[in-house]
Amino acid sequence: MTGPLVHYANLVSDLAVDLAEGGALRAWAEQAPREVWLLRPGDVLVSPVEIGEEFLAYACALTGVPRASLAVVADPGAFGAAARPGPHPAAAAVRAAAGSRVPAAVLPTALDASAVALARELGTPVHPYATADDAEAALEVTRLLNTKAGFREAGRALGMRLPDGRVCRRGGVAAAVARMLRAHGEVVVKPDRSAGGHGMLFLSADAGPWTARGLAAVGGERGMWVVEERIDAVRSVSVQMETGPHGPRTLFTGEMRTVEGAFAGYAAPLPEGSAGLGAVLEEWGGALGRYLAERGYAGPFGLDAMVSADGVPYAGESNVRRTATTTPQAMAARLAAAAGYGERAWATGRVRAEPGLRFGSAVARLRAEGLAYDPARCEGVVLYAGAPARGPPGATRCWPPTSPGHCGTRHCSTPPGRPRGDPTRCERVVLYTRASAQGAARHYAPPDLARHCSAPP
Repeated sequence: MTGPLVHYANLVSDLAVDLAEGGALRAWAEQAPREVWLLRPGDVLVSPVEIGEEFLAYACALTGVPRASLAVVADPGAFGAAARPGPHPAAAAVRAAAGSRVPAAVLPTALDASAVALARELGTPVHPYATADDAEAALEVTRLLNTKAGFREAGRALGMRLPDGRVCRRGGVAAAVARMLRAHGEVVVKPDRSAGGHGMLFLSADAGPWTARGLAAVGGERGMWVVEERIDAVRSVSVQMETGPHGPRTLFTGEMRTVEGAFAGYAAPLPEGSAGLGAVLEEWGGALGRYLAERGYAGPFGLDAMVSADGVPYAGESNVRRTATTTPQAMAARLAAAAGYGERAWATGRVRAEPGLRFGSAVARLRAEGLAYDPARCEGVVLYAGAPARGPPGATRCWPPTSPGHCGTRHCSTPPGRPRGDPTRCERVVLYTRASAQGAARHYAPPDLARHCSAPP
């Protein structure tokens, strides 16, 4: 492939959730700065939020990409682009930013109709497809396998072990919950199309009859829902793969930290002693990858699973797109390769920054304390995403760090009283490149990161 790529951070997509869920979409859009780590000289990044220059300069210094060689198109008008017919709202700005450079392809976070529309308007394919028409032909299976019901149907057909569950429309949720509570005692209620734990409910028979109170408005009156038995999970794990005409390929496996069903951190690879679990994940993921490829899909996808207290894995859902772990892995691999190292352990989590602390000041504190990523040792903390240049009123600026190795993910949970999606929480990636991931985790303990990324009292 020759020519620059147009990296399309289409986090505001109806692939993951109904476009009417504005609050969730705005929160997810603020993850867009992480895509900076994928950029090569000449590339263009289309982002739904503005990206701060301090963060851009910081990332470019670590990747070795000249800042002047990159173009960033901040396109707040992209909210709702997936549902709007006609010209893509970012196309003209991308052409102006690219100048005489002819883009080789559009590389979207998720394959949706807006990504195809942008590629068509620019006269380029959607990576890795040969043409925009080929990408469009894969939209149907992509949309289906980003739903809970679609995954359950495919998972059963492919022989995966799934929690007992029911699929119903909104009006049938209360009855399905009653039946499932009688059978299992505890259940999880999930919107059919949702991500990051948005709209999920955890219910117990001990709480008495449930009459649909607290059910989110996701999907409207005709929206689809999944009611599943709640697995007494002691681990949440995943495999990330890519697929296409040549079949599926494993990228990495790892373990998630979740809080009330919401993603709160990740550590890769799976710890020692997990070979059997990893083999099951790759078997299930390979079957799903072949299923997708047979229906025209090419690109990345992830399969999430739970492990019960007695060690039994259950398939949970598929995410047919670039996930919250894809970019940290790509960044870790890129930094390690530049430093002359092979594969390294890495972990992500979340810390909070106090109001008024600038990005550069947070970086300086980490360097002063010897916690910042050191290319010579290929070890340390990288703040892998800057807060948007202009966020919601009153939002605290915060940055996710990265450092190769496993972190103490028990520290990555939501602070007491802080709802999910609050802008003062910040995801951090800790990339530990030590041979001993466990030792790295102790050295870069999350409380230390929180202390050094926060403003003084």
